[in-house]
Amino acid sequence: MLDFLTKLASSEQSGDLLSGLGIDWRILMLQSVAFVILVVILAKFVYPQINAMLDRRDKIINDAIKAAKESEEKAAQSEKEIQKALSQARIEAEEIVETAKKESADLTVTAEFDAKKRADSIVRAAQAEITKDIETARQTLRQETLDLVADATEKVAGLKLAKDDEKIVSEALKGRKYGS
Repeated sequence: MLDFLTKLASSEQSGDLLSGLGIDWRILMLQSVAFVILVVILAKFVYPQINAMLDRRDKIINDAIKAAKESEEKAAQSEKEIQKALSQARIEAEEIVETAKKESADLTVTAEFDAKKRADSIVRAAQAEITKDIETARQTLRQETLDLVADATEKVAGLKLAKDDEKIVSEALKGRKYGS
């Protein structure tokens, strides 16, 4: 580095700065012209192609961004619609459950009412049957009492009662209630 600075200092004294740096001004001019020609060729043929390609890429990227935004908006809209549908489905499910509970309660009340009617009917039928059985038992008891009175009278009196006498005893017993 010291050599370079020394050459630079000595070249200033001599007046030729470029030669002091080791640069030939003719080659420098030729390289400058070649560089300008290269820049012109690049500007005329390469840069427009690169710019067109970059513009196409930019358009593709912008279109993709736009499509992504639209898709995102559609997804958000779809999410809202799904949430709305789920909310509606929950409401409908709650209504169905409530209706089922009401119908179940109504069926229970109806079943209880029907069961009570059947039980009352069975009780009435049983009471009627019991009343009928009691009446049959009374009839049987009357008949047996008549037979016993007739047998007892026959043994006591030694006589057999005639049919007319049975009617008299029967009428006498009708005035009296058995079993009550």
